[in-house]
Amino acid sequence: MARAVWHSSVGKKTVMAVSGVIMLLYLVVHMIGNLKIFFGAAEFNHYAHWLRTVGEPFMHYEWTLWLVRIVLVLAVVAHAVSAYQLSRRDIRARPTGYVHRKARTSYATRTMRWGGIILALFIVWHLLDLTTGTVHPGGFQEGRPYQNVVDTFSTWYGNAVYITAMLALGLHVRHGFWSAAQTLGVGSRSRDRALKTTANILALLLTAGFVAVPVAVMTEVVS
Repeated sequence: MARAVWHSSVGKKTVMAVSGVIMLLYLVVHMIGNLKIFFGAAEFNHYAHWLRTVGEPFMHYEWTLWLVRIVLVLAVVAHAVSAYQLSRRDIRARPTGYVHRKARTSYATRTMRWGGIILALFIVWHLLDLTTGTVHPGGFQEGRPYQNVVDTFSTWYGNAVYITAMLALGLHVRHGFWSAAQTLGVGSRSRDRALKTTANILALLLTAGFVAVPVAVMTEVVS
């Protein structure tokens, strides 16, 4: 039964919707955590340390953090695989494409695939920059995330990559939230307007919240 659901287009859309909701919840929490940087180095570094000790003493050091990471990896993989397979089905179903775009198709809808690729590449860069320190500029300092963030956003390319990805994220969330609501049966004629408004607000808040950090470093509000 599980295999039959997975191989159906509806099943893949449901997997995309559920995994998308999981990632959206993480993004909201992650954005709120990022904004702690405005309270200074001590507050931000303490928050980063707290993430590694959540659940102690029942959970060992970093166990909770690794559980979150595992869930996120599974969600990202499920989301990406479902999106790719649905895209291939669409191409096979209509290999020549449409002569004219649908009049009501939004820019976000048309760029979902490219947005997904941009975000996937960004995630790899972001982890190599601020988690492993592999591509981090200025010397990665373990246990000092505040300084690492300032180092990254003190470079023009760090800002360019991050802000571009966050703009892509806003478009992705705007359309993805709406699509997930329809797939999971939440959408209806009476709720359409409220769902669209919620999608727009979520996309705007997430984009503004994440972009606020590099802008603050560029303007030396955070230094």
